Amino acid sequence: MLKHFTAIIEKEDDGYVALCPEVDVASQGDTIEEAKANLQEALELFFETASEKEIASRLTGDVYVTHVEVAVG
Repeated sequence: MLKHFTAIIEKEDDGYVALCPEVDVASQGDTIEEAKANLQEALELFFETASEKEIASRLTGDVYVTHVEVAVG
C-alpha cells in the first residue's frame, strides 16, 4: 500500500535536511534529490521496523504548510 507524506527539505550548511512531520522522521543529503531519496528510505525502514504502537503514537493528523506575513525591522 502506498501512502503520501509531507517532505520538508531545507538547506543546512553545505547539504540539505529532509523532514517528514507526520511521523517525525528526518534524513539528509548533499542535494535536494538525495535528501528526498534518503528520507523515503528512512520512512520505509521506519514503517518496516516500528511496532504498530510506535507508528500510532508518532503518526499525526493533517499537516498544513503555509506562509505567514511578519513585520521585520
